[in-house]
Amino acid sequence: MRESSRMVRHALSMMLGTGVSRALGLAREVMTAALFGASGQLDAFNVAYTLANLSRQLVAEGALSAAFVPVFSKAIETSRERALSLARQAMSVLIGASLAVTLVGIAVAPLLTLVVAPGFGPDASRLATSLTRWMFPFLFLISLAALAMGTLNSLGSFFVPALAPAFSNLVFLVFTPFFARRFGVLGLAFSVLAGGAAHFFSQWLWGRRIGAMLVPERPNFSDPDLRRMMALFLPYAAGLSLNQINPVVSRMLGSFLEEGSISVLNYANRVLQLPLGLFVIAISQAALPRLSRATEPERFIPALGEAVRFTLFIVLPAAVGLAAISGPFVHLLFVRGAFGEHAWQATSHALHLSALGLPGMACATVVMRGLYALSMPRAAFFTTFFSVVCTAVLSLVLMFPMGYKGLALAPSVAFSLSGLVGLRCLRARVGRPLATLTGRWVIKTAAALMMMTLALALYSRLLPYAPSVGLAFRATWCAGAALLGGGTYAAATLALKFDEWRWIRDGLAGR
Repeated sequence: MRESSRMVRHALSMMLGTGVSRALGLAREVMTAALFGASGQLDAFNVAYTLANLSRQLVAEGALSAAFVPVFSKAIETSRERALSLARQAMSVLIGASLAVTLVGIAVAPLLTLVVAPGFGPDASRLATSLTRWMFPFLFLISLAALAMGTLNSLGSFFVPALAPAFSNLVFLVFTPFFARRFGVLGLAFSVLAGGAAHFFSQWLWGRRIGAMLVPERPNFSDPDLRRMMALFLPYAAGLSLNQINPVVSRMLGSFLEEGSISVLNYANRVLQLPLGLFVIAISQAALPRLSRATEPERFIPALGEAVRFTLFIVLPAAVGLAAISGPFVHLLFVRGAFGEHAWQATSHALHLSALGLPGMACATVVMRGLYALSMPRAAFFTTFFSVVCTAVLSLVLMFPMGYKGLALAPSVAFSLSGLVGLRCLRARVGRPLATLTGRWVIKTAAALMMMTLALALYSRLLPYAPSVGLAFRATWCAGAALLGGGTYAAATLALKFDEWRWIRDGLAGR
């Protein structure tokens, strides 16, 4: 099987698992919206959840994959047992680091709340602080889950790691009604912790089944691979923790706007996570092992180009479609219970502007994987730093004339610009033009997207969305829009003979 087809096959496996997870994630937000609406209590929970995610990025997930997968992928070519020993040693180091950060986070929770939400009143600050302390153990669980995911992906297993968050969301959906009735908004924190445990143990059990069981092993700090991984980890963690400042900035500035602004942005972000995780993260995660093995320019340049092209091939129609039907989609998902007219309109506007940034996020994510694969921590840090500064400046400039809409638009622009910065760094390292996109490909894609946009506009005009009718009709309307838009784009790209369809066909066939 060609490398491009293998990458697509792995990406499709991740998309399938991630699709289930993200669908349950949306169901989780629907339940949360019905229970708490766009309220001050939920604002406090979202601040606490943001802090937990910030610390998670500092120790786990992105930084861990960036440092671990390239080293592990090369070690496994020498010896599977040698690579698994490296993973077990990394697990011991990760347990110590995540426990330390968890304890520090619990101790300084009041200060963190003050920094993230300076506009909160005394009652909201106390609630956010309490929720933050309960949420920090989530870091420990999700760190171990991230290590398991990196190990399984490097061994060629993508479906179960992509499905693991679905178990987390399923546990959240089962536990939340009981916890919320008994503990109020604090019950959301308990449900998140239970979901984090399910996230890790589902992957751990699968690793055990395929002969890659992760148990702590005494670290050998003279091991060159472990030392290299740790040396890469700190700069990557610093860079990726910077990236998490973006939602922190959004919530910090949102605390000065009308009540519910933070919740509105969070709802829009949760919807955006469906295409982001389903397509962008899945494809970039599948591409990382390939990029890590293709460090020579002759192999790296086509590998990067194909990853960028395939990501945009999938993400561009998703962005156009989501922006086109943001209002009906948000209404279908959230308008019930405490979630009313104002929350609907505000979330729809935020989602429309956020969707515009999906292609930029896609390119930036794949480019960052390229920087990780070539072990370029300084360039990765600089690219992330540029994105954070750009987001902060644009947020400050746009929030006053546009309110929460400005906070939704700013990251969309910033991610697009940071992707260009990352490409420039890669080109300097490789020493050759990257040629990720050709003019012919761009023109053909623009034509296909134009046909898709016209089809959706005609659909909305001939059959307008009716908020007052039953749930079945509204769901059918949104499904019809998705099928029409996706079908039009697929037909146009097939007629224009896109190579990406051959990759998909070969990947599904295992060729």
